[in-house]
Amino acid sequence: MSARSRLRPWRARLLFVTGGGGFLGSHIVNGPAGDRWETFAPPSKSMDVRNTTSVMQTIREWHPTAIVHCAYRKDEHDTIVTGSVNVAQAAHQIGARLIHISSDLVFPGRLSPYSEVDDTRPMIQYGRDKLEAEHGVALADPNAVIVRTSVLYGRRRLSPAQVDTVKVLRGEKSMSFFTDEIRSFTDVDDLAAAVAWLADERDISGVLHVAGPQPMSRADFARVTAEQQGLSTAHLHVSTTEASGQVRPTRVVLDSTRAYKLGIRMNPVTGRD
Repeated sequence: MSARSRLRPWRARLLFVTGGGGFLGSHIVNGPAGDRWETFAPPSKSMDVRNTTSVMQTIREWHPTAIVHCAYRKDEHDTIVTGSVNVAQAAHQIGARLIHISSDLVFPGRLSPYSEVDDTRPMIQYGRDKLEAEHGVALADPNAVIVRTSVLYGRRRLSPAQVDTVKVLRGEKSMSFFTDEIRSFTDVDDLAAAVAWLADERDISGVLHVAGPQPMSRADFARVTAEQQGLSTAHLHVSTTEASGQVRPTRVVLDSTRAYKLGIRMNPVTGRD
């Protein structure tokens, strides 16, 4: 029996998710996409996105209607860039709809929000890798939608950023939270719902910013996390990027006006639910 024949026969459409074991990928696989799609996320050991042959063979076998590419490893150029291009080429060859997940860190930071048409100029290597991946995906599959988002958080399940913050609040880890690093913190359930909707909207292509509407500093987000989790801020240490000596973007806020005009809605960060 082939892998595909194990799918429920009444579900004709397949949403194929790379990085399905990650924070966003798991929310897509187990979220609202399941109401309209059969979902499948291959484990990395069965499909190495860096291997062109592996990607093409797997995607041809499953022949999905749409693909969401979430897989990445932050410090691996080949996974981010080569893997993204491999998935985009395979999607284009079989005519699958592709949603590629990118990052706000393609921008260097400034006072005003960034729209999709603004110059990028990333400051850090991860941002440079993500931008190179965007360019490769756009060339390989001009019909793909490239979703730029920001720092993810969860309400039902904590994101890696939230887990680290909780460890600090409990005194289990030491970390400074910067008052001048401003991001568009994004509810992972909102993003997963947006991705599921975009999988059906083939007339939308190119770069699309999909991020939370409420700019917030890392320090303020840590305080909100403390409130949500009922934890003290006694162990919370705040600082600035300048004081830390780190070279990294500070205020990077995404303007998601285009997404909102399409009907995509994202919730602001709130305190205790």
